[in-house]
Amino acid sequence: MTDEGCPSSCVCARDSGTVTCRDGEDTEVPGDIPEWTSTLILRGRNISTLQRGTFMINGSELEITTLSLSYNGIQAIEPYAFLGLPRMHLLDLSHNQLASISARAFHGLVELRSLYLNYSILPVATAQLSIALSTHSLRHLHRLELAGNGLKSIPLMRLDIYNLHGLVLINNSLENIGSENVTNLYQQRRLRVYLSLNPFRCTCELEAFYYWLKNSSQCPDAGRLLCSEPEAKRGIPVEQLREEDVDCMNENLEAVSYVFLGIVLALIGVVFLMVLYLNRGGIKRWLNNIREACRDQMEVYHYRYEQDSDPRLANVAV
Repeated sequence: MTDEGCPSSCVCARDSGTVTCRDGEDTEVPGDIPEWTSTLILRGRNISTLQRGTFMINGSELEITTLSLSYNGIQAIEPYAFLGLPRMHLLDLSHNQLASISARAFHGLVELRSLYLNYSILPVATAQLSIALSTHSLRHLHRLELAGNGLKSIPLMRLDIYNLHGLVLINNSLENIGSENVTNLYQQRRLRVYLSLNPFRCTCELEAFYYWLKNSSQCPDAGRLLCSEPEAKRGIPVEQLREEDVDCMNENLEAVSYVFLGIVLALIGVVFLMVLYLNRGGIKRWLNNIREACRDQMEVYHYRYEQDSDPRLANVAV
């Protein structure tokens, strides 16, 4: 059933407390959202900026618990943009084009449990996102989705400052998640991390992460994690790597062995050159003696050749 006080271009269902506003040329959030609204869905509009107090209607707070703002072309979130939504549990900002995120963008969302930012963060806003997520307002956050954002690292300063149960990092640019994050994950046993479709670099630097995958059940999609580099391991599931593939100690020992071998060969070469230099007089005499002996031998051969080739000496012999 619809409500007579429903904003224009929106559909309202008072029984479920849902207001849905899809596709339009409006550049702002409707200013006449009914006070009974618990779920607000704005999609396909042209809201480029979420300004301070966007959801403060006539200076009053709203009872909204679910807010979906996907596919609106949002580029910037200003400080205190969600002021007036203290009871919100779920915020969906997926499929936008966020290039600017204020450090206080999520300030005041003390009851927020789920935050979806899939396919929304431009590279220029990655560092800003990390700062914005560090706010104490999100200390009760249970689920954070950041799929498809080209992230090269987890944009959370510390995993243990949240009450996270689910962290979705699918389809990003993660080559590793870092040993410090692995240590935090061991401590956050309730947390489940989704990491498939990332280009993991399977060298010895992946050692801590590899053993976490082998010894923990915190990554539900662990079987879908594939190596991207080096070329010899491309396409191999991370879980199927051998221990020696990620053993930094053996790799370092091998490198040290080659260095040591090079040093030994260099020292042998130096000693050899020093011996040659110190015995240069004797070596010169030895070479001269060899040359004289060779010359005497060649003269004997030359004389015999002349004797054998002279026909007069041949007749005499007959």
